[in-house]
Amino acid sequence: MGRVTERRKVIRIRDGVVSTRPDTLVAEEPLEIRLNGKPLAITMRTPGDDFALAAGFLVSEGVLAEQDDLQNIVYCAGATSDGSNTYNVVDVRTTPGVVIPDITLERNVYTTSSCGLCGKASLDAVRTTARWPIDDTRGGGTPPVRLDPDLLASLPDRLRAAQRVFDRTGGLHAAALFTEDGELLDIREDVGRHNAVDKLVGRALQNGDLPLSRTVLLVSGRASFELAQKAVMAGIPVLAAVSAPSSLAVDLAAETGLTLVGFLRGSSMNVYAGEDRIALRAAAAQG
Repeated sequence: MGRVTERRKVIRIRDGVVSTRPDTLVAEEPLEIRLNGKPLAITMRTPGDDFALAAGFLVSEGVLAEQDDLQNIVYCAGATSDGSNTYNVVDVRTTPGVVIPDITLERNVYTTSSCGLCGKASLDAVRTTARWPIDDTRGGGTPPVRLDPDLLASLPDRLRAAQRVFDRTGGLHAAALFTEDGELLDIREDVGRHNAVDKLVGRALQNGDLPLSRTVLLVSGRASFELAQKAVMAGIPVLAAVSAPSSLAVDLAAETGLTLVGFLRGSSMNVYAGEDRIALRAAAAQG
C-alpha cells in the first residue's frame, strides 16, 4: 500500500546558506477505477481511502445513490504483468439490478472542466442526472438551511486546524463536511481537491448518509464546476471555498439551487448563488 507521505533529499538555501536535508512530500500515485470489471477512469491521488474515493466518484457520475447500490469494492490482484497487487486498481461491483448510465457519454459531457463542450450541455447533464433536489428555499418540507455569516467565517480555520498531513507537507488540498450548526463531520485530504470531495461523499454513501441534505461542504482552493457538480450529486445544499469559483460553477449553482460562497477568508466572503440560505439581513444590521 502506498504511503500518504514520502521522504526525498532537498537542497535548502536560506539567506545564502546551502544545506542538504530530507523533506517530507505528499505521495501521489495513480488509481484506476473499474466498474463491474471494466476500466472506467484513472485519477492521480494520495493513497488512502481508495474505496471511498471510488464510491464517491461513482456518486458524482450518477451510478451510485444509496448504500444498497454498492455490492463491494476490492483491490484487483494481478494488476501488473507479474501478477502482483499494486493497490492502485480498484473494482467497484454494483448490486444486481442497478441501472448503469451511459458513463462514457456523461463523463465527456460534464465531469471534466476542460472538456471543451458548451456550458449548456454540462448544466443539462447534471440537472437530469441528480437524484435529489437541493433547492429547499422555496417552501414545503423541512425549514431550509440557514447559516449565519459568522459561522461560515469560522469554518476555514477549523478546516486548516484539522489538516494533519498538510502540516507535514504543505502540499495537500482538503475538503470538509460541517453540519448547519458548524459541527465538523468529516475531513479528507488529497493532492486533488476533487478526490478529497469524492472521499467525503464515498464515506457518506458507505455509511448510508446520502443525501447530505443539511450540510456545508468547504474546500481549500477554488470552486470549480466539477466540485459544484459533486456537491449537487450528493445533495449538499451549500458549497464554500476559500478562493474563487468558476463562471460555470456559478451557473450550475443558480440552476440547481446550490448556495455557492467564494473567497471565504477571515470575516469576508462573496455569495454567488443561493443567498436565501445566508442570514444576510443580520449581517447587514451588524455592518
